Amino acid sequence: MNIRELKIIGNKKLEENNIEDSVFKAEKLLQYVLNMDKTELLINNEMLVDKENENKYLMLIDKLIKGKPLQYITNCQEFMKLNFFVDQNVLIPQPDTEILLEKVLDTINKIKQLREIKENRKQEKILVLDLCTGSGAIGISIKKYITDVEVYASDISKEALKIAELNAKNNDVQIHVINSDMLENIKIKFDIIVSNPPYIETKELEKLPKDVQNEPQLALDGGEDGLKYYKIIRDEGYKFLKDNGAILLEIGYNQNRSVPDLFRNNENYKNIEIYKDLSNIDRVVKIEKS
Repeated sequence: MNIRELKIIGNKKLEENNIEDSVFKAEKLLQYVLNMDKTELLINNEMLVDKENENKYLMLIDKLIKGKPLQYITNCQEFMKLNFFVDQNVLIPQPDTEILLEKVLDTINKIKQLREIKENRKQEKILVLDLCTGSGAIGISIKKYITDVEVYASDISKEALKIAELNAKNNDVQIHVINSDMLENIKIKFDIIVSNPPYIETKELEKLPKDVQNEPQLALDGGEDGLKYYKIIRDEGYKFLKDNGAILLEIGYNQNRSVPDLFRNNENYKNIEIYKDLSNIDRVVKIEKS
């Protein structure tokens, strides 16, 4: 069987089982099996595939059908134009989270400008905490794009932290990792706390697509109302912020009122801003320390 025929079979199997983006996933999986990029696959469309790789490809198609995420098969996800190793121990970074990153980078640059102009503290490093880091995608991307910040990445999962360390090494950056249940083991203050915490309501987990349900529940389950971890950040976060520090959070599509309201009712915070993602959905909340 040649590459073209194999792609058609893979796509058909995925379509028959109502797998979203079947064409993309069938092709991406074949790229992985044959160790080719998209262009090579196209150029070699009529190339015969040996029986071993043919069987491997069809076996992996079956894994997709059973709900295993493509990224856990290939162990790779692109985020902010960087490549990250992912497996069943970490949430798969999504494009929507790039909006959070952009706002963090903007905030860092504004802090740097203020220090240079008003405070004459140009040489003082900006400290950033990536809370609930998972794969490390947020913290590592921050360090990659603004090299003179100091990034700390924390997570309750030791397995996740090992992956974050691996991703830091693979992307040639240095970060500090901390094993911590939320802010429990954090000992210093930061200019910025950034987090994409678990925010799915517990009752909604079983309604998620099959492949998303195969991501770690620990990284998805936000408690009965989806606000469990935002409440912890509200109650404890200001204690770990420097003067004029800020918290930036990713939120769910239906949390554009509930999350900001949590912080509006706390005298330790001010200046709450909300930003939309590429689909025009409120996705990021920024809160400054009073």
